[in-house]
Amino acid sequence: MRAAIFRNGEIVVDQLPAPKPGAGQVLVKSLACGICGSDLHARKHAHRMVELAKHFPGRKPMDLSRDVVFGHEFCCEVLDYGPDTARKFKPGAKVCSIPAILTAEGPKTIGYSNDHVGAYAELMLLSEALLLEVPNGLAAEHAALTEPLAVGVHAVAKADIKGGEVPLVIGCGPVGLAVIAALKIRGLHPIVAADYSPARRALAEKLGADVVVDPARTQPYATWAEHARMSPEQKAARPPLQALLPALKPALIFECVGVPGLIQQVFEGAPRDARIVVVGVCMETDRSEPMLGIMKELSVQYVLGYTPEEFAYSLRLIAEGQVDAASMVTASVGIDGVAKAFVDLANPEAHTKIIVEPWR
Repeated sequence: MRAAIFRNGEIVVDQLPAPKPGAGQVLVKSLACGICGSDLHARKHAHRMVELAKHFPGRKPMDLSRDVVFGHEFCCEVLDYGPDTARKFKPGAKVCSIPAILTAEGPKTIGYSNDHVGAYAELMLLSEALLLEVPNGLAAEHAALTEPLAVGVHAVAKADIKGGEVPLVIGCGPVGLAVIAALKIRGLHPIVAADYSPARRALAEKLGADVVVDPARTQPYATWAEHARMSPEQKAARPPLQALLPALKPALIFECVGVPGLIQQVFEGAPRDARIVVVGVCMETDRSEPMLGIMKELSVQYVLGYTPEEFAYSLRLIAEGQVDAASMVTASVGIDGVAKAFVDLANPEAHTKIIVEPWR
């Protein structure tokens, strides 16, 4: 089979042996797979990913001297079954799965592994027990957005919303857009979103942001404060000591950029008692001033991934039209176009989400 392979720090196209399904496994044809920001990070910071893996006992790091096939945001077609399977779905059925495969040693990651290829290949193996059938005739390229939407759904769930917060989303790439969509589903308004890119600000509005901010022109935290003012009744109901503080509703800030310096910027701009959810994946060492967090009594929640239930819920949201996932797709490429797509994604005005269609 053909695949776009991470080899010696570059993305190259080559042939690999077609996989054969083992016990409990299903052979699938990769129909569509999103290029994730994590894939871009992995290409640039693969050695850092390997180094960090040592902090997680039982996790097998990538061997960078061997081939790796990325691709964990996928929709596939069932082709064949291995032994000990219930043959739950007919051949030709479209399916999604969390990017993991069940083994005797426990779940193993798909896409950042030498042993389990991701969906930048024509064929791959999935665990039958983890498959979800794609409902409502949903197009494969839109079903493939289940995974990134689930990241936003999970981030909002981990934010422990009490009601009455005013959210601020920093960064409107795919992760920030997923957070905005999930906040809209939760009915939390107004949603304030900030990004330097006009194209991404427009997408943020389409996905549910009520107020969009260009940080080059307007300070996002000042805009947030304008829309977080308490009503006269809320202001009057505050305890005496709280009357000394600005009359603002609770702040819920989502950091969705993942570059060094962003957390410090949030610490500096956040109001007292803000809850900060770090969704952006920063692969480099960063620094922040703990004293700012202490003086403002900030709460910081780091998040990763999603639960199987959140993944299934996200697929339903897209299939039922509650989230306009299609608006995030800006291009599609075949296997031969993956390397260039990695470069093209550096321009936020040109692209938000590029879909790999391996059989194109």
